[in-house]
Parts: sequence; structure tokens; C-alpha cells
Amino acid sequence: MNPRTMQALSITLLILTILSSTVYTVRETQRAILVQFGEVIESNIGAGIGLKLPFIHEVKKFDIRTQVTDSDSTEYLTQENKFLIVDSYVLWRIIDVKKYFTVTGGDAKRAELLLMGRVNDSLKNKVSERTVVEVVGGQRDKMMAELTQETTSLAKKEFGIEVVDVRVKRVDFPETISESIYNRMRTEREREAREHRSQGNELAETIKSEADREQKVILSEAYKQSETLRGQGDAEAATIAANAFGQDPEFYRFYRSMQAYRASFNKPNDMMVLKGDSEFLRYMRQSGK
Repeated sequence: MNPRTMQALSITLLILTILSSTVYTVRETQRAILVQFGEVIESNIGAGIGLKLPFIHEVKKFDIRTQVTDSDSTEYLTQENKFLIVDSYVLWRIIDVKKYFTVTGGDAKRAELLLMGRVNDSLKNKVSERTVVEVVGGQRDKMMAELTQETTSLAKKEFGIEVVDVRVKRVDFPETISESIYNRMRTEREREAREHRSQGNELAETIKSEADREQKVILSEAYKQSETLRGQGDAEAATIAANAFGQDPEFYRFYRSMQAYRASFNKPNDMMVLKGDSEFLRYMRQSGK
């Protein structure tokens, strides 16, 4: 390769290098500022292609999409002087890139630190104005709405940041207090269990006593009815027998004698000593004729 060709290639490479350092691009999800010797000379540059002076101008790009920052679990004091551990998170985005860069130097970690300091201070004030019940459920949504409105106003003014939303992930008591609360809840539940069990036993005894009483009444009525029916049956049987035997008294006496004979001599070794003219042997004497 001859010297002229080498010189042409070097010049071309130099031109391309200068051009590449002159042109810059900004994406749809970004906003940019143009800095000259540490001073912002153009801000809020939108998506597209732009030109800058090499080695003099510097382009700073920032993501304008919504960011999520988690807060460390922090203890706050409620209106009734009870501690609560609150774990929250913040949704935020950059809306004024010049102010954001001026305050934070473009450092997202510093921006999060400054923002969460303001959020935690506001959250501390909101919790201190409310009771535990209100923080946990009663006024939680209202508190978050007020907190979001208050912090976004401060963040816009101070950092060029808009707070989209502030939300509480978890609210809990400190470990020492939680144990005391759980013990109290356990004791209360055991007391309620004993009370329900006592009421259940009392009701069971009442039901059992009532069932026993009803059983005795039913058995007594049944026995009474059975005895009445038996008495009526015996009376009717006696009436029928009397009517039947009244038609032939001699046959009735004979039938009764046969029953007496059967009852007296129902075993092989049974023996009875009587006079020959005994009335008991009347039908035996007649059978021998």
C-alpha cells in the first residue's frame, strides 16, 4: 500500500470519528440534555437524532419510564403511641431532566435516596396522625392518596421527579409487641372457646334431660295404653267365654275338669291320693262306665 493510500485512509477514518462524535441519538424512552463544560445549554431533548460539537458538548440521557423503588422497613409511631413497622414502595418518573441532573448529577441511586427521604418523612407524619386501626385498614387508601399528592408536589419542585404512586406493602408490629398481641389474641380465643364449650355442654345436658323426660312420658303412656287394651281384651275374652260356656254348663264343668287333670298329672311320677267318691274324680268315674 503506497503512502497516498495510507494518508487517504487515515483522513477518512478521522472524518468518520469526528462525525460519530458529532451525531447522537435519543430513544423514545429517553430524554436528554446538552452539557457544555458542566453547564446545561439545552434540556428536555426528545427522541431523534441531534448534532453536537465534539469534545465540547456532552449529551446526558435519562430513562423517563416509571421506576419502582422499595423502601426499607421502618418503625413509625401512631397517634396512640404504638409502634408500627411499615414496608412501602414508590412509583416515580423523571419529568424535568435539567432539574433532575442539577440536583442529583444524573445518579439514580442519589435520586432514590433523596426521594425516599421525603416519602418517609411524609409517611411518618401521616402515621402519627392516625390510630393503628386507621393505618391498617380504616383510612389506608386515603392516607396513601394524600401521601402521593404531597410527595409528588415536593419532588417536582425539588428534584424534577413526579411521584406516580406510593403504596404500603406490609404493616406489622415490632416483634416484641407482636408476641404480646398474639398471646393476648390466643388467650381471648381460648376464653371464647371455653365459653362456647360450656354453653355447648349446658345445651347438650338440657337436650339430654328433655329427651329422657320425653322417653319416660312416652313409655308411661305406652304402658298405660297397653294395660288398658290388655284389660279390655281380658274382659272381652271373659265375656265371650262366659257366654260360650253359659250355653252348656255341663260341658264347661267337664272342660274345667280336663284342664285340672292335665295340670295335676303332667309328669309321669305324679301321684294323688283321693277318696273314691271325690268330686275331683267325677268324670273319671263316668268314663269307666
